[in-house]
Amino acid sequence: MNAVVRFIAVLGIGGGVALAATPARPPITGVSHIAVYASDPVKAERFYVHDLGGVKGDDPENPRGVRYYFASTQFIEVLPLPPGPASINRLDHVAFVTADAPGLLEYLRSRHIAVPGGVQQGRDGSRWFDVIDPEGNKIEFVQSAANVPHVPVNAFSNHIIHVGYIIHNRVLEDTFYRTVLGFKPYWFGGMKDDTPTWISQQVPDGTDWLEYMVVGPPDGRGIPATMSAADAGVLDHFSLGVANVEAAYTLLWNGDRLDGQSNVPKIGRDAKWQLNLLDPDGTRAEVMEFHAIGRPCCSPFTASDPKH
Repeated sequence: MNAVVRFIAVLGIGGGVALAATPARPPITGVSHIAVYASDPVKAERFYVHDLGGVKGDDPENPRGVRYYFASTQFIEVLPLPPGPASINRLDHVAFVTADAPGLLEYLRSRHIAVPGGVQQGRDGSRWFDVIDPEGNKIEFVQSAANVPHVPVNAFSNHIIHVGYIIHNRVLEDTFYRTVLGFKPYWFGGMKDDTPTWISQQVPDGTDWLEYMVVGPPDGRGIPATMSAADAGVLDHFSLGVANVEAAYTLLWNGDRLDGQSNVPKIGRDAKWQLNLLDPDGTRAEVMEFHAIGRPCCSPFTASDPKH
């Protein structure tokens, strides 16, 4: 029995009695954050505060972490490198916003997904829990606190529109994100028109999305042994939405906020203007316009763009 069939069997797909008893899935409305490792917190802070304009705050979820807010419910979580053997991995987890963390946990339990015994609660009153997706990636679902922090409007960007990370088997991942969680297709493409390796799946109740960054082999897991740290950092990434990349780049240029960056704006294969920046550890911060300027390669867009 292959990995896809095994995961579907665990879900009980096709069993009418089991599915009839499944509670309703609470809304999943957008990206909450991405948690990345930093080898030098001082350099990381300069990038996320000085260069990108994030607002530094403490981390109610992890006392060893720091948050850099771009909106009251969206941030980059920066963590120290974990103990143990050195690794090129700089991704800890990605997280999505839900309206009801306990309800979503029970929904996933009813779908036979391994979940913790209950939700955790941060010092700010937020609630969350972690699960592991079919390829072993840690995914978090966050119910924001009743009183979220006030974050001034960021003139550069105030919206994390998507997160992306390495996967190997699109069909297997879809058994979780599409079948169980209800994510919906948005766009797919790649460097070759007939070989999609970037597959965007929007959250079921919003316009933010998760981008599968497909690498081989299909039965692989995590970062391939032969992959460089630079390539891993490009694939495991987040994206800040902007109305106009030229204006965003001009803002960075005039503010001396491009130190160490060599990329310039370009039109991506999805026909959206974008700018790729790298944090000090190589994690890619993609700056992307909300709307395409024309026809994309490979596939049409099949869901609504973010509005702002």
